[in-house]
Amino acid sequence: MNGCVFCGIVAGEVPAFRVVDEPDGVAFLDTRPVFKGHVLVVPRTHLVTLADLPADALAGYFGLVRRLAAAVETGLGAGGTFVAINNKVSQSVPHLHTHVVPRTKGDGLRGFFWPRTRYADDAEAREYADRIAAALQPA
Repeated sequence: MNGCVFCGIVAGEVPAFRVVDEPDGVAFLDTRPVFKGHVLVVPRTHLVTLADLPADALAGYFGLVRRLAAAVETGLGAGGTFVAINNKVSQSVPHLHTHVVPRTKGDGLRGFFWPRTRYADDAEAREYADRIAAALQPA
């Protein structure tokens, strides 16, 4: 879709720290992560909400989300993950995307208040993306 930043990332026209690019979706680091290693997973096709995702795409898309949740834990040594989707309200980019956020006990995240952080530089962001990608199990 013209003007959609996530469609631009999928097309390779907008730079992003990609973790994986597969037929079922593309995953990349959030530029304003809740915690470092926060990944966004998007379908390749422009869809606005979860309700727009075709039934025959559910297994592939959520299979990728599941694999990324495991890779975030393994690759970053996280204690767990927080996986979430906003539909319309609080959806900063109107393209379906699933947040996979690394969690550790006592990390301070409470409820739905999502404080944001930044990577020190591109090298640090690339390191996080590479660590997650290296831990990603094949489909």
